[in-house]
Amino acid sequence: MGGGARSERPGTLFVQAFGLQDVEVVISDQVRKAYENLRLAFVEIRGMKIGVDSAKVTGLLKEVSERISKSLTIEAVKDRPDFRAYRDFFWRLGVDPTKTRPASEALVRRILKGSSIPRINDFVDAYNLTSIETGIPIAAFDINAVGEDVTLRFSNPGEEFLGIGMPSGKELLQGILVMSSGDILIAIYPYRDAEESKITLETSDAVLISCGVLGISSDAIANAAGRARDSVISACGGHPSRVRVI
Repeated sequence: MGGGARSERPGTLFVQAFGLQDVEVVISDQVRKAYENLRLAFVEIRGMKIGVDSAKVTGLLKEVSERISKSLTIEAVKDRPDFRAYRDFFWRLGVDPTKTRPASEALVRRILKGSSIPRINDFVDAYNLTSIETGIPIAAFDINAVGEDVTLRFSNPGEEFLGIGMPSGKELLQGILVMSSGDILIAIYPYRDAEESKITLETSDAVLISCGVLGISSDAIANAAGRARDSVISACGGHPSRVRVI
């Protein structure tokens, strides 16, 4: 494993792995001003081989589901402090969290309702485990689709976003919290990733992002990113960079 952070300006993360080009992650000044204490954690994983329906992931999902079922009731979900922090942030963004739920809460609710967790591929299934266990949503992008820069910023009027599973793109209003790579929108933060940069069986290199909100500590999102990294490597192999928090 190579690299680490280079000299950096505030709000910027540089990760270098295996002699390849750095991935630059920037939180815009406007977002910093609006959400001063919002933090993100990132880690790159390269050289993976992603499969489906790993027996190891299946076993871990079963264990985690049983543990959640014994420790939590569906009535108590909305009042858990971490889920409450994401719900409050969604309301602040103008998103109704009873209709568009934070990913981690939605996964836990599925378990408590007796529904199975959707299986996508071993990479996505592995980081979903981390979301369930930590209560923190995890996003991921194919590095070959993302390129070298990722920016958390507010949308410009008329920008188009095509999310995973959406039949067609939608035009965004100004001021939506998004992540972009160049001119391409790769996520509506912190709840929907884009079709173009999603993780597939052909993905070998990816960036994992632990999505923080106001009220979630830097330690918590760093821990989630590290656990997601470990889960993914266990299922898919690969070589990680170190976790960085911005």
